[in-house]
Amino acid sequence: MRADARRNRERLLEAALKAFSTEADADVTLERVARDAGVGIGTLYRHFPTREALVEEVYRTELTRLCESAPRLSAQLPPVEALRAWMEAFIDYLATKRGLAEALRAVIAAGGRPFAHSRELLLGALGGLLRAGEADGLRTDAEPEDVLVALNGISLAAGEPAQREQAGRLLDLIVDGLRARA
Repeated sequence: MRADARRNRERLLEAALKAFSTEADADVTLERVARDAGVGIGTLYRHFPTREALVEEVYRTELTRLCESAPRLSAQLPPVEALRAWMEAFIDYLATKRGLAEALRAVIAAGGRPFAHSRELLLGALGGLLRAGEADGLRTDAEPEDVLVALNGISLAAGEPAQREQAGRLLDLIVDGLRARA
């Protein structure tokens, strides 16, 4: 893909993420997404032939960013800090996904499968962080799937912006619970 085409695609995804995350799906037109991205509607359709294709790619892009952040965090921070930072990013990701929920339901109704590989990617990223944390004092019996379920619960209980402080406290409790007992 040419550099200008790649930039246009990235701008379209950013504009779509913002629009679908902050407004009701019915209020988001593809024309508006194109305008907010600074491109014409023809450019949008060249990259995303349908609304569903755009929404699905927004979701996949955000999931990929989250999962790809795990090794980067591991390289930059001590293992337990990297895990805690990734958990916070996961809560932010779930808040974004909640904003996309209506649009994702339309994708699924149209036959799309946006969640086909999500769980495996998330478990892989989280599992890598947990394994790295074992050398830094984390429990060796922690299952990534169990931690993922706990993170989903935190998101439901304290995922709104007004409850971010509570979400942080809950994440700290999870990290403390993951520490190996002497």
